[in-house]
Amino acid sequence: MFSLLGLFQKLPCPDRNNCKRPRCLFSHRPDASETLSLNIPVDEPKPTPQPGPSTPAGGAKPTVPAKRPTVSEPVRRPGAISNGSTSSEPPRKLQKTGAGSRPVAVPTASATSTGVPILRVNAAQSHVAIPVRQAMVKTLYDHYVVLYQNILPSNPILASEHALRQEEEVYKKSTKLTYRNAVISSVAALKRRPIPDSISHPSVGTEQDIATREEQRKSLESLRLTREHLEPLVLSMDDMKKWGYIVEIPEGVGGDRPSEEGQPAKCERCGQQFLVKRKELADECTYHWGRQYTKQVNGERMRLYTCCGKPTSESGGCHKGPHVFYETKPEDLHARHPFSYSRPATSGEGAKDTALDVVALDCEMIYTTGGMRVARVSVVDGTGTEVFDKLVRMDDGVYVIDYNTRFSGITPEEHAKAVLPLASIRKSLDAFINSETIMVGHALENDLKTLRMIHHRCVDTAVLFPHRAGAPYRRALRELVKEHLGQIIQAGGATVGHSSVEDSIATLDLVRWYVLNKNKSNGKANPSASKTSS
Repeated sequence: MFSLLGLFQKLPCPDRNNCKRPRCLFSHRPDASETLSLNIPVDEPKPTPQPGPSTPAGGAKPTVPAKRPTVSEPVRRPGAISNGSTSSEPPRKLQKTGAGSRPVAVPTASATSTGVPILRVNAAQSHVAIPVRQAMVKTLYDHYVVLYQNILPSNPILASEHALRQEEEVYKKSTKLTYRNAVISSVAALKRRPIPDSISHPSVGTEQDIATREEQRKSLESLRLTREHLEPLVLSMDDMKKWGYIVEIPEGVGGDRPSEEGQPAKCERCGQQFLVKRKELADECTYHWGRQYTKQVNGERMRLYTCCGKPTSESGGCHKGPHVFYETKPEDLHARHPFSYSRPATSGEGAKDTALDVVALDCEMIYTTGGMRVARVSVVDGTGTEVFDKLVRMDDGVYVIDYNTRFSGITPEEHAKAVLPLASIRKSLDAFINSETIMVGHALENDLKTLRMIHHRCVDTAVLFPHRAGAPYRRALRELVKEHLGQIIQAGGATVGHSSVEDSIATLDLVRWYVLNKNKSNGKANPSASKTSS
């Protein structure tokens, strides 16, 4: 038993005389009536003592408590937030942060120095471990690099993009158990593909891309365009005038001024005045060959050039070449080389006309001392079979200023092989084009102008697939083919340029697509086009 310390000896016993404890802690003396006082220091403001006879002039120094005073915290209610708020809302970590829908594991890629795309996927939503998927992406990328070895220099991110899309296609079609084998099958299919030499090659793309293109190709090739298909799409005379077609022979003597050599003209590229000279004598021009476009830069709309990305407000250009000029007035074009109508259809008993019902036509042009002139003509029939492809020799007295190879694909070496002048080319075209032939093209009025041909039965894909801003704006053939056919054309670059055969086939396929899809979905033909009389 411990000895008592006597801490409660000054307090009277609560039981008084009825206490039965043998050794009571409290006092039983009659004078025990004091209460226990506790000296607890409290941080209270104390009045500053006034200086007096016994107080220093600066006042008495306050007494510092022995311990720091404690501040009692309020009792936190259930559900109270830890920042002291008394809100009844649950803590942030316990709150529901969405509508309950689970996000889809959509992959994205981050650029790396090695070119291998890094898969960015929500791991909680992927039924295949992310490290496994990343390893499969790298495997696909390595094989795409081997497959695209000839086209990667001009398309450096193509392998990365297609590897990522191919992995996504496999993931969506497979389970956790079949995913790895499905990727291995895709790799084996990549090894069997022929190595493409251009971005428009059939081997370029994912498995789904190739399957879609093949299915579409079979569907398009099975359709042979006839007059019955295209009759409702032929431009009316009013539409032809609206879109800049020349519908009648201009006034004046045709062909009396074939060349402007030595005469002043306004440069189409830089806008300066210059004297027209042939290629070897032409003065140098600094210009932008790209188009202007609008882009948001730091919140501000700016006009830039597609060729170099520089603002249009900056002076100078990014490319050098000779000064050239371009004419649009019908009378000026007629003075360089005369216009003429397409020949009438052969009639009479026993007469047989060799003209085709449907053709697709495209031309490539170069700059000369006689303005922009045709240098190549390509024609395919309603099945897409090539029926004509010839280079055009310049007329006497007309000299080349710029072959415009970036766009025309014509080189000096190739054009030196040209034999037939434009007049002979026109006679050759008469063998399979007459006034009743339906001619298909993209911005076809430009081709007819450079051919100096007046034809009234035209189907123009620039009109069938209008620009959202309306006439006279037009969508590029390259964009339409990529959007509707899933193909890439005009990808040769500055040294190869365009191919008029490729463009004419692509234009014909666009019309096929329109007949198969647009007309069926609308239940009728394009309302803006109607049959025209010649």
